[in-house]
Amino acid sequence: MKELLPYILQFGNLNQQQIDLISKKATEITFSKDEYFSEAGKIAVQVGFIIEGIMRVCYYNNKGEEITKYFIEENNMVVDLESFNNSICSSAYVQAVTDCKLIVFSKPDWEELLATIVGWDTIVHKIIARALMQKVDRRSPLVSEDATTRYLSFMEKYPKVINRIPLSYLASYLGITQSSLSRIRKNIR
Repeated sequence: MKELLPYILQFGNLNQQQIDLISKKATEITFSKDEYFSEAGKIAVQVGFIIEGIMRVCYYNNKGEEITKYFIEENNMVVDLESFNNSICSSAYVQAVTDCKLIVFSKPDWEELLATIVGWDTIVHKIIARALMQKVDRRSPLVSEDATTRYLSFMEKYPKVINRIPLSYLASYLGITQSSLSRIRKNIR
């Protein structure tokens, strides 16, 4: 909880009683590398906060190719929001890229926090807004830049991630083949 509270408090204020309730509802769990936090075809039933590790959001395109949409690193929330909020089957997978440690809230506990803590919904909306902005910031350059520029940009924005993820996931995220990524990396050194 020591990692989660400063994160939450940057989006709003909570009193000690509210903090105690959040702490009571939180469960710390681990995910092994390659394990799924949520899966396509299933309804997302939990909200998490990554204490250690990296997760990725991915899906399979109509050719059956695995596409990495984005990575989520430490000190960020993780949830398939549309599936979680609307109780509909997810279209994507959320998978541990490394061994991960998370603080997790079940759907009933999350809904209880929303119903009980005054202002919790405002804090949650601010967290979601920030995550959406980060997502747009991550995806926008992928459309307009060449592969080398995208790779250099990724290295600059995510220095803590680049050496901890498989190159196949990075190539998929950048929208290039692994051999193209290897060429780019070789030319940069």
